[in-house]
Amino acid sequence: MSDRYFEGWYYKQRAGDYMLALIPGRAADGAFVQLIDSSGTRNFPMPDFYASGDTVRTGDCLFSPRGIRVSLPGVEGALRYEGLTPLRSDIMGPFAHLPMQCRHGVVSMSHRVSGRMVVDGVPHDFDGATGYCEKDSGRSFPRSYLWLQCNDFGGFPSPLSVMAALAHIPFLGFSFTGCLAVVMFGGQEYRFATYRGVRILDYTSRHVLLRQGAWTLEFDLSPLSAGGELCAPSLGRMSGRIRESCDARLRVRLSSRGSLLLDALSPRATCEVVGGGKG
Repeated sequence: MSDRYFEGWYYKQRAGDYMLALIPGRAADGAFVQLIDSSGTRNFPMPDFYASGDTVRTGDCLFSPRGIRVSLPGVEGALRYEGLTPLRSDIMGPFAHLPMQCRHGVVSMSHRVSGRMVVDGVPHDFDGATGYCEKDSGRSFPRSYLWLQCNDFGGFPSPLSVMAALAHIPFLGFSFTGCLAVVMFGGQEYRFATYRGVRILDYTSRHVLLRQGAWTLEFDLSPLSAGGELCAPSLGRMSGRIRESCDARLRVRLSSRGSLLLDALSPRATCEVVGGGKG
């Protein structure tokens, strides 16, 4: 592995007010598993790391699209995943074949979770919970970006999952603000992306407005806390620091030619805002 390379997976599940995300990965300075839940974050250095596709083995832990088995200090349990919802194609589009600072991937926008995890002696039952899984690889996270994700919209009548990332992208000697956003709703995938000609009409740490052809997608985001601190990659080493909030208030609106197709609200979104959320 290159001394300026990292790769990591993000396994998130939420049962009611309790959110748990585990991030197995490796970088030039070693393997790790990071944890973030509703009470904070922690980082576990790991002795080894083996990855094949989206299946990872590290220490006594296993992470895969079928589920996870965790044995870490203060954290024990196993979860099963069923009914994964992958995207129709690589979220990176044509950029998947070009040299990029960071590559993003979505393993599942939403899936069913079952099992139990014990954290610091407290059992958490995830039967009937909803999960999400993604991955990143490359050299560094962008110097500024906004990332949000949510698939828990309470009593909304149809399954709904959203993910969006807007970031400063250095590319072949220049830079631009890149955009990847997906809404899975009513059995359909609505994708907004730089390579599909999306126009970023507004982009702040609290508001995003996108237009692509006849379609408009809008996010209003209000983190309710500063979030927990996570290690982040910088030139292949986990020397950066970011904060992730797991209790953000998110409103999503999707419309076509002025006709509102979707208007949904959740107090349980996850988000990261780095560098003020501007590209």
